Amino acid sequence: MRRIAHIINPVIVPPSSDLYIAQPITFASMKAAREKAAGVDIQLLTAQFKEDIPLIPPFFTRTPDLERSILDFGSFKKAKKLPLIKDILDRLYENSDADFLIYTNVDIALQPHFYIEVNHLLDHGFDALVINRRTISAAYSSAQELPKMYQDLGKKHPGYDCFIFKKDLYPRFKLARVVIGTNRIGLTLITNLISYAHKIKIFENLHLTFHIGEERSWREGIFNDYVQFNLAEYLAVSKMIRADIGSFAKYFKHYRAFGMRRFACGLKHFKL
Repeated sequence: MRRIAHIINPVIVPPSSDLYIAQPITFASMKAAREKAAGVDIQLLTAQFKEDIPLIPPFFTRTPDLERSILDFGSFKKAKKLPLIKDILDRLYENSDADFLIYTNVDIALQPHFYIEVNHLLDHGFDALVINRRTISAAYSSAQELPKMYQDLGKKHPGYDCFIFKKDLYPRFKLARVVIGTNRIGLTLITNLISYAHKIKIFENLHLTFHIGEERSWREGIFNDYVQFNLAEYLAVSKMIRADIGSFAKYFKHYRAFGMRRFACGLKHFKL
């Protein structure tokens, strides 16, 4: 039986945040998907700050509380306690005996057959997968509406927010101080997966994950300093990976072969 561990980062937010509606739906969808996953051992984990513990449902296993955030590394116009992806993935790696690890953003909900289909895909020898979400109507507001959400095809979304990889790959990852909750987090993880996985595929059209609406609060100008922080950290990541594997240039054709033209163009834009 294949073992898969899946971690998210729950956070208590005010009703004005899109996560206020999205997180309970994510929690319920993950529970339902695990219940459907016959023949697969699914572990649901969280990485959280101490103050966010009351939000976490009992069917998740809490890893040790997060101890640092972006606020430990700079001053920002509007304080947001964004955690480092390394701290989250370290806890996933250290607190699970799973064969494969999954990280998704906390606003990404799962179809009930998510883990079953992931398990089938891994049977084809992939050691890394990226599954792009579908964006569905913003009209939904409760986990009780999940049956309707499952049927909502929504529309394709280009962003990277669901990452699946063999546990043995993780010790090689270079993550610097990149944080979640703002831009470049997806690019950071994609870069690591393509650099260190032997067989990877990105799926742009699978109806396996979904997101309610298209709000992107991180794009507001007041949060631009967070975007710039992550960009600087991503450039540091790219330098560390280049020092490890050599120039990215020889990989451009390889990236495009996996449908990652957008990613390859992004690397060229940053002259990596």
